[in-house]
Amino acid sequence: MLEEPLALDRMFQALSDQSRRGMIDRLGRGPASVTELAQPLAMALPTVMKHLHVLETSGLVLSEKTGRVRTYHLRKEALASVERWIAERKAGWNSTFDRLDQFLAENSEETVVK
Repeated sequence: MLEEPLALDRMFQALSDQSRRGMIDRLGRGPASVTELAQPLAMALPTVMKHLHVLETSGLVLSEKTGRVRTYHLRKEALASVERWIAERKAGWNSTFDRLDQFLAENSEETVVK
């Protein structure tokens, strides 16, 4: 059970950076090499590699090396953990707002009757 929160923490930390989110967006369209991922970014290749390392360590992406080319792939199932966590929070918030709506509706009816 302890591993799940730690993995989720790593994923959120990895997603906290705009450049890494951009890489995730790009990988959502299909696998890409380091060069392809670095091309739209205004940063040195070693910096891009550090960002990719954070994404891989978090479990959001996988890489494979063929010859001299390292290609990254998005692990869509890893994003499901983030999505599930958000959905659980959203369901709780919606439940709280539904109770508040009900309370306000009941109290506004009492005010009108008086």
